[in-house]
Amino acid sequence: MKNYTSLQSIQADLHAGYITCRQLVEFYLQNIAEKNTQLNAFLKVFDQEALAKADEIDQKIKTGNAGKLAGMVIGIKDLLCYKDHTSTAGSKILGGFESQFNATAVQRVIDADAIIIGSQNCDEFGMGSTNENSAYGACLNAVGTNRVAGGSSGGSAVAVQADMCLASLGTDTGGSVRMPAGFCGLVGLKPTYTRVSRWGLIAYASSFDCIGPITKSVEDAAILLEIIAGKDEQDSTVSRLEVPQYSAFDTTHKTLKIGYLKEAVESAGLQPEVREATWAKLEALKAAGHVVEAVEFPLIKYFLPTYYILTTAEASSNLSRFDGVKYGHRSNQATDLMSMYKKSRAEGFGKEVKRRIMLGTFVLSASYYDAYYTKAQKVRRLIKDYTDQLLSEYDFLVCPTTPTTAYKIGEKTSDPIQMYLGDLFTVQANVVGLPAISIPNGVDNDGMPIGFQIMGGAFQEKALLSFAKSLY
Repeated sequence: MKNYTSLQSIQADLHAGYITCRQLVEFYLQNIAEKNTQLNAFLKVFDQEALAKADEIDQKIKTGNAGKLAGMVIGIKDLLCYKDHTSTAGSKILGGFESQFNATAVQRVIDADAIIIGSQNCDEFGMGSTNENSAYGACLNAVGTNRVAGGSSGGSAVAVQADMCLASLGTDTGGSVRMPAGFCGLVGLKPTYTRVSRWGLIAYASSFDCIGPITKSVEDAAILLEIIAGKDEQDSTVSRLEVPQYSAFDTTHKTLKIGYLKEAVESAGLQPEVREATWAKLEALKAAGHVVEAVEFPLIKYFLPTYYILTTAEASSNLSRFDGVKYGHRSNQATDLMSMYKKSRAEGFGKEVKRRIMLGTFVLSASYYDAYYTKAQKVRRLIKDYTDQLLSEYDFLVCPTTPTTAYKIGEKTSDPIQMYLGDLFTVQANVVGLPAISIPNGVDNDGMPIGFQIMGGAFQEKALLSFAKSLY
């Protein structure tokens, strides 16, 4: 069977009778059987369920009442709740926990007849840029198996990259959809904050977390967002704005005004091949008739400090619920209530999660709250205001998705600061709550993929997707 790159081509062959959903699922299951032992992209595979669902959808296709996603075999990040299945957030603290309900985004893809084939590896609670912080082992890049997949949705990206499913649902707190998409040569979309319900997403940092698709094509990212976006009575923070038809792309040629972040594109820390690929893309935009200008962002040096102060503070609060009392891991070494709390959390959480909880607790402490947390909230507002001002002058802001291509396994783990710097260009979209997409932009001298990031205005995903499609 050929390696499909879009739902449209799959559905064309399904309706022509060339393939069936069962054959598709069998194809992906075969790839998982051959590749997953090495790549470690899937934590659990729902083989019998997926085959049964495929048979059900084959019947729906015959009767002409199949849903929009019929033929899409999809994986879900282990941070998303899936009823009667384990949802561990890549952590031992939730070992054995089975969800009692579906996340809204998961329920919506099921209702549209997508086939969920398995749950995918991720950095523990979404905390990481390489997928090396998972309690269940690192996920490896399928292009170079000595390289990281990117994080935290590394398993979700590699599963698509290695043809183990057509698409994945990941989560993005500071680039966790876009970074692995960039490292794996895929399309990764982070929607506007509140565009997609967070009900059923195991929280890392609630004011940053977003659910987004990882796909091989912009078209599939658009159709998935169309399905999962929209109001939800279970989530009081979700937007009630009408969901546009994202998959109906605007193909009219318009002269756009595009700003590239000067500090990012001209950064001394940029890998030479990434710089060359980015300049080539900017020149191609100029050749297509668009206005391309450098924009200065003097607050760029505050992106990461603001992001890490606020997200660790929120993580400290969100992860306090994992205490060994109600569900998940409980230490068998406990002798009283206090030792149960301490030992369960000490045994259940990994090193990076403990680091961020402690940092978050520190910045929220009475002595340092105003010095760190309050100040970071003020800086977040300044970054948002400056970004909004730029987007009132430019249609889109662009830059590389990451400063380098995928690192070698273990290269950054000994120095957390160097690891955090990998998020430098992606965290802005989460700090300000705006949509951003990563699309492939060639490869480096070792054949590792390079990503190109585009950020747009609030709830402007339709324009963002149409522009991305014109480029890829």
